[in-house]
Amino acid sequence: MPFGYQGISKIHQLSETPIKKPKGKKLTKEQKKYNRELNRLRIVVEHVNRRLKIFKILSDRYRNRHRRFGLRSNLIAGIYNHELAI
Repeated sequence: MPFGYQGISKIHQLSETPIKKPKGKKLTKEQKKYNRELNRLRIVVEHVNRRLKIFKILSDRYRNRHRRFGLRSNLIAGIYNHELAI
């Protein structure tokens, strides 16, 4: 399990994490299939995050007025969605 996922289930009960291989044993075919399916879904989200972080406002520390951050991030999401539609 990647270190970024440790403890996530305490915060988000519906989160799913990959199954770790037990010491000295192998994962079953079902467990491997589960991990593959989970990774297939996760990579889609990671690609969206990567595309959004191209915008400096979302990748660096935000230094402007916080009341405008929601508007600006919605505009960036709109630009991204528009690119998907093309």
